[in-house]
Amino acid sequence: MKKNKDRALVMGKIILGCALFAVSFDLFLEPNDLNAGGVSGLAMVLVQILGVGSVGVVTALMNLPLFALGGMKIGKNFFWGSLLGMIASSALLDLLTVIPIPKTEPLLGALYGGVLCGLGLGLVFTAGASTGGSDIVVRLLKMKWQSVPIGTINICFDMTVAVLTGIVFKDFTRTLYSGVAVFVTGQVIDAVVYRFDYSKVALIISKYHEKIAQVISDDLGRGATYLHGEGSYSREPTKVVLTAVKKQQIADLKRMVSEIDPDAFIIVQEAHQVLGDGFSRYSKDSL
Repeated sequence: MKKNKDRALVMGKIILGCALFAVSFDLFLEPNDLNAGGVSGLAMVLVQILGVGSVGVVTALMNLPLFALGGMKIGKNFFWGSLLGMIASSALLDLLTVIPIPKTEPLLGALYGGVLCGLGLGLVFTAGASTGGSDIVVRLLKMKWQSVPIGTINICFDMTVAVLTGIVFKDFTRTLYSGVAVFVTGQVIDAVVYRFDYSKVALIISKYHEKIAQVISDDLGRGATYLHGEGSYSREPTKVVLTAVKKQQIADLKRMVSEIDPDAFIIVQEAHQVLGDGFSRYSKDSL
């Protein structure tokens, strides 16, 4: 039962992400002649250079080996999820054309289109899938360069395509607007994938370190680690409490520490993708 519920949740995220992507394209990008990059944008360049074929046919031909490679390198779940993403995004791109198109300036189209596109693709990526085309390329490149955020890889790929489009079609104004959409899309993708579920790391310096560590364990259900330090002025040894908590727990943590030791020194930092007991688990498919 739980497995079916999880599968339904994943499919729902993929379809919702595809819907947001379709809305961004139909309402903001296409009406302003903005090229958001991707395989379809690259297909436009190739058709213009070669003088034969159509964008749809060339895009389909490029997608076939990409899907095969993605299935082999990333796995069958990614393959089937991406197949659903490609079908859903293609269908919704046509179905959602019935929505009245708001009249916007190209810059506003780039900004709003980029935000919605980033939200949609981010949801699809977090579901372990893609919408096909360049999304597969981005996931494959992410496997090679694991330290680079997936949104940054998306920006680099799509920006290259947008520049090539400007060179081939000799329309750099639209390329510059498209660059804005590409940049915003990449930033929002990173926000969805890495920052919507972030935690906090706290370093606490106090002579009541043992009591603080105990309260963190009892009241917050989190572990703590002692780091051995030394006061630069007093030269006295001290223990620093290191703990990772969820974002919503940081207010309680600061309150509890202050109640135990009003003079405690607390340093709070953002921590993305905390792995371990009580947090996320490592997966080779992680973004």
